[in-house]
Amino acid sequence: MMQRQQTSPVVVIAGELNVDVIVSGTDVMPEWNREKMVDGFEIVLGSSSAITACALASLGADVRFVSVVGDDDFGKFCIAELQRMGVNTEHVSRLSGIKTGVTLSLSTPDDRGLLTYAGSIPLLTPNYIPESLLQQAAHLHFGSYYLQDGMRPHWLGLFAKLRANGISTSFDTGWDVSNQWDREGISELLTVTDLFIPSEDELLHIFPADRIADVLDSMLPAVAGIVAVKQGSKGATLRELNESRISAESYTLTPVDTTGAGDCFNAGIIYGYLLGMRSEELLRFANACGALSTLGIGGTGSLPTMETVHLLQAEHVQ
Repeated sequence: MMQRQQTSPVVVIAGELNVDVIVSGTDVMPEWNREKMVDGFEIVLGSSSAITACALASLGADVRFVSVVGDDDFGKFCIAELQRMGVNTEHVSRLSGIKTGVTLSLSTPDDRGLLTYAGSIPLLTPNYIPESLLQQAAHLHFGSYYLQDGMRPHWLGLFAKLRANGISTSFDTGWDVSNQWDREGISELLTVTDLFIPSEDELLHIFPADRIADVLDSMLPAVAGIVAVKQGSKGATLRELNESRISAESYTLTPVDTTGAGDCFNAGIIYGYLLGMRSEELLRFANACGALSTLGIGGTGSLPTMETVHLLQAEHVQ
């Protein structure tokens, strides 16, 4: 039996914060000069980094969040929601004269489309990340590589320093709205990254290929650790440091809203990794975390716990 870590690992997340305005139904695509009725409307905590943070706290990690928001009602809402879900917000700064970012999510049971107002999202810089906090960390994660303009030039140096001090690292790219995809920057960062967690679409845009197997088998640059690729309803694929590649099917559930499923998968990969899981066990644990997220509205409407993950896995023996 694999030995599990008993104390709660400290995970620092340096990321973006925004609210998600979710419009849900079976037909949510607007038409010019027409009005439609939709099934649901919610304002919830958004951002890849924040949803991953909340899911990690729900699983049992000691999560410290570093970010900036506007000094406005949406900023207050983001901080209050993080606190409500057990995330430490001591290092979230409120900036006067700035609006907190907003994402409009048009969500159906099968997929979603996003419209984002950046606001405070790209304004995090290394000055907001205290050295004393990093010294407490077992792991550092960030989401949305392409949205965090203020941090993008600094991730490589920060990750290298952390790994030299025995602190593991991870990141999720998110979508590149500029369609540039910065292959060189990603390739450099992978040399000091323990967990690289893109989606299939993102990976195939960064490293153009027809199949993720082609990327994982022959196109990736030097990678310090594990690559875990999210594939939605197809499950996920993982490549370990020894270049072995495994896949695991998704858990069959009836989704309410897919918002945040990938971010909860991220949390599963990070937390499972810190507990000592590897290979197929790690991938299936993360798949379960992602699947459970789809049972509620918004990225934090149905956060995974160790209990619910184990129940789901017991009900769906793969």
